[in-house]
Amino acid sequence: MKNHICAALLAAPFLLLAPAVSVADYPDKSIRVIIPFSAGGGTDVHLRLLQDKLEGVLHTNLVIENRGGAGGTIGCAVAADADPDGYTLLVTSASFTFGPNFYRNLRYDPVKSFHPITNLAQAPLVVGVHPSVPARNVKELIAIAKKRPGQLNYASAGVGSNIFMSTELFSYLAKIKMTQIPFKGGGPATIGLISGEADVIITALTSAVPQMKQGRMRGLAVTTKERSFVVPDLPTVIESGVPGYDKAGWYGMYAPAAVPKPIINKIYAAVAKVLKDPVITQRLKDQGSVAVGNTPEEFTAFVHSELKEWAELIKKMHIKI
Repeated sequence: MKNHICAALLAAPFLLLAPAVSVADYPDKSIRVIIPFSAGGGTDVHLRLLQDKLEGVLHTNLVIENRGGAGGTIGCAVAADADPDGYTLLVTSASFTFGPNFYRNLRYDPVKSFHPITNLAQAPLVVGVHPSVPARNVKELIAIAKKRPGQLNYASAGVGSNIFMSTELFSYLAKIKMTQIPFKGGGPATIGLISGEADVIITALTSAVPQMKQGRMRGLAVTTKERSFVVPDLPTVIESGVPGYDKAGWYGMYAPAAVPKPIINKIYAAVAKVLKDPVITQRLKDQGSVAVGNTPEEFTAFVHSELKEWAELIKKMHIKI
């Protein structure tokens, strides 16, 4: 009994020194938001579309920190290790749900290390090629790839990134082989494509459309089962002869797992309010995206289902690094 009392007395000063997270006062300083990719990619663009309105609702600044590399897993690890006080958040892409299948020694667990807050938005990806590639549609691209197996290079944001998996799934379903050229994010991958370092890219609509308008990339198809209202003339990959290919890019917000639920709810309420703002919905629409804003519970269920689905797909495709 005495030992228990002594232990409690010894621990007491440390308990008193532990920082208390005040929900009522939150936030009372800037919030760091980690994007695990370099600036200019789809994830970065989507958060910056929301930034000013979200800062207005939260009454504080968002300090965006781009920490690219390893398919987004480096930035995710930084966010997972942050103090669980609500002042470090993570915004990342669909890569969150399949990166763990490739990097076995991660410093975080996609389920246990994070609390999903909400899905911000989703949008089709675009299958694009460098203008030097003679393909005018997906069927012609597949024909070239089959004639020259492994000789077409595709740009990715690294193993485990959304660009990587979207392209590998496309190659698997189309029964072709291309060679990956990895970059540190969607922005650099797009630059790699337009500079001629890569022949093919499957990237965010936000990154592809400006390059398509300037003639630096030729869009061949969108990746969802429905056409995009931004580029209605582009067929879907399914329409182009690859049945079963239906993948959207999506962008989610997370907090470290131990952040108190009332703070999670406060962040969610702020984001949900912003996503209903007509100015924001129009900004997203201009990029070809649709606001989502599902609840933390709904988004958690969605993330878990995506983790399961991608694990099964990756096993079926026999992708090994």
